[in-house]
Amino acid sequence: MATKTQQPPHLHLSELTAAQFIDIWRHFDADGNGYIEGKELENFFRELETARRGAGAEPSHAAFKEKMKEFMAHFDKNADGRIEMSELAQILPTEENFLLFFREFVGSSSEFMAAWRRYDTDRSGYIESNELKGFLSDLLKKANRKYDDKKLNEYTQTILRMFDLNGDGKLGLSEMARLLPVQENFLMKFQGIRLTVKEFDSLFTIYDKDGSGYIDEQELDALLKDLCDKNKMDVDPSGLGGYKKSIMALSDGGKLYRTELEIVLCRDSAL
Repeated sequence: MATKTQQPPHLHLSELTAAQFIDIWRHFDADGNGYIEGKELENFFRELETARRGAGAEPSHAAFKEKMKEFMAHFDKNADGRIEMSELAQILPTEENFLLFFREFVGSSSEFMAAWRRYDTDRSGYIESNELKGFLSDLLKKANRKYDDKKLNEYTQTILRMFDLNGDGKLGLSEMARLLPVQENFLMKFQGIRLTVKEFDSLFTIYDKDGSGYIDEQELDALLKDLCDKNKMDVDPSGLGGYKKSIMALSDGGKLYRTELEIVLCRDSAL
């Protein structure tokens, strides 16, 4: 977390590495809430202008406000008035920006969930360091990017530094989903209604009427509708269909087991 005595990192964007990007992010996201906003955003943009032009403008100047407005229009993809890490990562040079590789490889939330299932090989509900390395290796091959073991290790550690919020050396589903474009990250829709294990068990039992330990697509559809209605979520039918498709990508031959759905909906999963 940044302090008042810290000097801001230099923003030489054409030379920026992924690791340096993390340092920049952590400096300007002073309160550690996952966004650069308000005064943090002003400070970031002032340093960015200084790096680009050799002199910074004052936030009170009209020219500064206009350029900042242009910057936000370009980077703030969901127009919420603040910048999240996946949005700001667009400033990384192509060579370093494996987030772009990820988005070429996994373009939708349903593809992301299918990839999650593929790489969470032990079904732990997490992608651990060795599994993440395999994921990134395939990602780089698909993007036709040359790399060696040293670079692969660097990318793996950088991804962990970016998204391993609790520092346990592995990525949970919601952490890894931050790699998705904002509009595709359906997990963000459920952030406000993450269930406890007890609440989840009660809900799942209602729809798993035969006690088989799994539900099918129709039962998931009813469960999600019920959950949205109960929490007054304004979701149109196409949006709900998208969430359902994404979650069913975790299923095993159309059978969505309790453990798979738990990592999506449960905030304190026992996995």
